[in-house]
Amino acid sequence: MARPRIPSLRATLVATTATTLTALVLMAPAPAWADDDDPSAPPGSTTTSPPPKVDPNSPGLKLADGATLAPAKVLDIKSVVEDMGGEERREDTNTDVKFALQAEVLFPKDSSKLNPEAAARIKAIAEEAKAQKATDVRVFGFTDNLGSYGHGKKLSKDRAEAVHDELATHLGPEVTYAVRGYSEDYPIADNGSEEGRKKNRRVEVSFPRGASSGPTAEGGS
Repeated sequence: MARPRIPSLRATLVATTATTLTALVLMAPAPAWADDDDPSAPPGSTTTSPPPKVDPNSPGLKLADGATLAPAKVLDIKSVVEDMGGEERREDTNTDVKFALQAEVLFPKDSSKLNPEAAARIKAIAEEAKAQKATDVRVFGFTDNLGSYGHGKKLSKDRAEAVHDELATHLGPEVTYAVRGYSEDYPIADNGSEEGRKKNRRVEVSFPRGASSGPTAEGGS
C-alpha cells in the first residue's frame, strides 16, 4: 500500500509566505506621497520623466475605506558615491548626473580664486559631461550660514562663475550654462557643526544623462 505523500516543510513555508505577502500587499492602504517639490533641490536642478497614468477607480488598487489616491509621481533611482574625505560627491539618477565639490578643495578660505588642484577635478567633470553628450550644464554655488547672507550670496555666485569658466575651457561652444549662487540656501548637512558646514560650502555641477545611460554606482567659505 502506497504511503500518502507529505509536502516538505520548505514547500509549505514558501507557499505560506507567498500567500501572506500577497494578502499584505492587497490589504495595505496605499501610501500618500507629498506633492510638494523637494525643498533641498535648487530650482532648475532636477528633471523628471512624466508620471504614468493611474486609474484611481481600478479595483486592483484595493484602497482602504476612505483612502484616496495621491497624484502619480516618478521616483528616481538615485546612486550616491562619495570619496573617503567627503571632498567630492557624485549623484546619479535616471535623468541627471550631479557632482558636488567642497569649497576647500577648490578655493582658499573666503576666496573665489581656484587653487592649483581644482583644475584636475573640474576637468574630470567636464570629461563626464562630454561622455553624457550634455549641452545644458548647471553650476550652482553654496556657502554655510556663517557671515551675512549677502556676503554668502556674492561668494557662492563668484565661485560658481570660476568653476563655469574652467569648465568652458574643456567643453564646446554648443554647451549652455545656468550659473547661480544660493548662499546658505539648500543645505545638505546640519550647519550646527563644522563638519556639516564644510559639506554645505560647495559647488555643484549637474547635467542631464545621455539618452542611452542609466544610473551607476561608480563615480568615475
